[in-house]
Amino acid sequence: MRGRIAEVLTRARQRSLGLTDVLDEAELVAQHSRLMSPLVWDLAHIGNQEELWLVRDVGRREAVRSDIDELYDAFKHARANRPALPLLDPTQARGYVGTVREKVWDVLEASALRGDALVDGGFAFGMIAQHEQQHDETMLATHQLRSGAAVLHAAPAPTGTSELVGREIIIPAGEFTMGTSTEPWALDNERPAHRRQLPGFAIDAVPVTNEQYLAFLADGGYDRPELWSESGWAHRREAGLVAPQFWERDTDGQWFRRSFGVLTPLRPNQPVVHVCWFEAEAYATWAGKRLPTEAEWEKAARYDPATGAARRYPWGDTEPDARTANLGQRHLEPAEVGAYPAGASPAGVHQLIGDVWEWTASGFDPYPGFRAFPYDEYSDVFFGGDYRVLRGGSFGTDPVACRSTFRNWDHPIRRQIFAGFRLARDLHPEER
Repeated sequence: MRGRIAEVLTRARQRSLGLTDVLDEAELVAQHSRLMSPLVWDLAHIGNQEELWLVRDVGRREAVRSDIDELYDAFKHARANRPALPLLDPTQARGYVGTVREKVWDVLEASALRGDALVDGGFAFGMIAQHEQQHDETMLATHQLRSGAAVLHAAPAPTGTSELVGREIIIPAGEFTMGTSTEPWALDNERPAHRRQLPGFAIDAVPVTNEQYLAFLADGGYDRPELWSESGWAHRREAGLVAPQFWERDTDGQWFRRSFGVLTPLRPNQPVVHVCWFEAEAYATWAGKRLPTEAEWEKAARYDPATGAARRYPWGDTEPDARTANLGQRHLEPAEVGAYPAGASPAGVHQLIGDVWEWTASGFDPYPGFRAFPYDEYSDVFFGGDYRVLRGGSFGTDPVACRSTFRNWDHPIRRQIFAGFRLARDLHPEER
């Protein structure tokens, strides 16, 4: 367990430093979008959360910098206001997170990793590794929003096959286990495991592709209010939406996508990315389908009809790797659909993990028996409202922060996140 914890903490820190070391001080302290914090805030916030939970709470050690707790409290200062705060500069932030990490190694060595809920199974360490990786994905999104020359580089994502586009998978009616009570590093909103009864439904084998989404554009999808909900149409008009974020069209009518400072032609078989929930909803109406509910998504991802068991991942219980999913910023884009046949679920649903976060129809609510742990602000304060649940992770999500029970959520207008979607529908009588 100690080795596993050391590995995930080290991997997260290498990524955090990699995302910040490639930029000069001016870019680190700049706010590249009012939706995002300056990158230097994210870096020091990562260290502050690690200090609060691992150095002080688990290790019972003296504070490193208690004077900066309020500066890096995400609930005290809105992202738009953070550039005006007296933040640590990049050199100070790097020094701070390095000092905290050295103390964490001592705490890890001394911890019995059992004795109370916070440390049992290494939970607090796993929580902090997930927190850092979640901020790393946020920092990656900030890189996508910044202007200027490309500073991040990765191999192109794998090619796939168009044979799966348009294919539906029937998920039969019945019960399945949703959520988890046994995953040691699962966060509070994933708990507890509970039985859900669902009618049968059909779900697309792969996410909606760029080529499919282009057909929606070509058919006037952004100009037809009947395809949009009232709230969605109001937002489309107010925000001036005409295509997914970062799409650009040349004078010949060809579409391109700007990705981390590089403009490239759209790859038709890649999942569409950087669409908000309202766009996904409108496309589903246009296609005569709907977005899957969160429960439907999880059943498609976890349920093994041969055994009735609920798997950790669509392909089984083994950790993701390069054969099964596009995760961990290995590529800076989604892979084409059909690129990971080894990652398919028992029912034959592909790419449920990685590539793009998938919008679902569901709001963000607690499961029956939910208990906030270890603090209310992780989930409890977000339940209700207009949030919509996203599932599955993206190419920018690390495996430690991604599993079939993992729940993400955001406002339905958000597009800077690496989000796409797949479609579902009710079964016709003859299909039941």
